[in-house]
Amino acid sequence: MSNEEKEIYILAIESSCDDTSAAVLRNDFVLSNIVISQEIHRQYGGVVPELASREHQKNIVPVVEVALRKAGICKNDLSAIAFTRGPGLMGSLHVGVSFAKSMAYSLGIPMIEANHMQAHVLAHFIRDHDKRELPELPFLCLTVSGGHTQIVLVESPYSMKVIGETIDDAAGEAFDKAAKVLGLPYPGGPLIDKHAKEGNPDAFLFPIPKIPGLNYSFSGLKTSFLYLLRDRELESPGFAQANINDLCASLQKTIVKVLLQKFLMAVNETGVKHIALAGGVSANSALRKAFTELEKQGLKAHIPPFSYCTDNAAMIGISAWFKYLNSDFSELSVAPLARWSPET
Repeated sequence: MSNEEKEIYILAIESSCDDTSAAVLRNDFVLSNIVISQEIHRQYGGVVPELASREHQKNIVPVVEVALRKAGICKNDLSAIAFTRGPGLMGSLHVGVSFAKSMAYSLGIPMIEANHMQAHVLAHFIRDHDKRELPELPFLCLTVSGGHTQIVLVESPYSMKVIGETIDDAAGEAFDKAAKVLGLPYPGGPLIDKHAKEGNPDAFLFPIPKIPGLNYSFSGLKTSFLYLLRDRELESPGFAQANINDLCASLQKTIVKVLLQKFLMAVNETGVKHIALAGGVSANSALRKAFTELEKQGLKAHIPPFSYCTDNAAMIGISAWFKYLNSDFSELSVAPLARWSPET
């Protein structure tokens, strides 16, 4: 019986940053996907790496127990253990990698490493009770998160090529930094989205970066936003809070415009008509709306459900499923990687 015909149960673990997550997949179908977010970082306005790794140590055993229980299986039913090897915070990754090693060794089953950024892209292939259409190959994926902004040409689950990426700050970082100077708590990206819904996106103009090719840059936009607030606050104290909705709406419109301008350039250069959105920032309502509207240009757009946009273990599990089909397993000597390109 082939792997495709057998019922393969994969326990997947994601611990690359500040979310501890475990999922169970039966083949490519998600049975459970549990995420515990670390609230401790809110008081510091961003992720503190040492605190993140400590919280992962507290959370990983209970989150795995809940994932197994919700999936209706026990650990002895598992066929493999999947884990995020990178990229991410080294301390956080170490917790997930070490746990996966121990559990796989004790059960005598293989380990499967996953690239976090590849997994965001492959989240589009997760099957669950939602009967959404899967993207056709090849497709172009715009992957947007707090640490990465990339345009990826996906030729197959085993072959990806980054054809454009940020040369400095990621789009998600620009959202979070802008939120911080506005006095919004961490994570600020979702709060900018919330305020933007009540604001005028044309109230303030921000410069569009002129970067050659398909690469991005968001550092200049972030600086422009900071200088605008500084200058206006000097002229009129309390300006930021009085105009917070318009500021958020204008910034959000500019970031979405920058993202899609380069992405459409990639579409024209490659001729690929199936397009996909991935990463934590793909939960942004303005980006999702603008991306869907690209279908008016003869494209077929694919956007994953919110639960598969932000960091989660189900995306690690689907990445591992494809590797399992090729018997692409990891050795016990495997170590985490803080940096790791999604290119294959």
